[in-house]
Amino acid sequence: MTPEQIAVELRSSLDNLRYRWDFTNDWTPREFGIAIHAETVRILPFTDGNGRTTRLFADLIFVATQANEKLNQYDWNLDKAQYITLLREYDSHRDPRELAAFIPVYPLDD
Repeated sequence: MTPEQIAVELRSSLDNLRYRWDFTNDWTPREFGIAIHAETVRILPFTDGNGRTTRLFADLIFVATQANEKLNQYDWNLDKAQYITLLREYDSHRDPRELAAFIPVYPLDD
């Protein structure tokens, strides 16, 4: 994918996810953050640091969309092989629920 295609694909994908978040109720904040992460990983917009950057992006989205006083964050210390398998499965169906259920969360203040 050329840099121009990456920019267009990333913008389109994130716009679609935001539209879905704004106009449907079927994802939790946890699932929405993981959808953002998985879509950004799928596109690979950076020459280096895609994992770190997309995990940070997911963390920010997850915290920003939570309505509770007690905020949670993702625990990215997980089984990498299973994580990659679930990311690949996401690519085929674009449903973040199974991947989100796999990635644990814990209170932000811990």
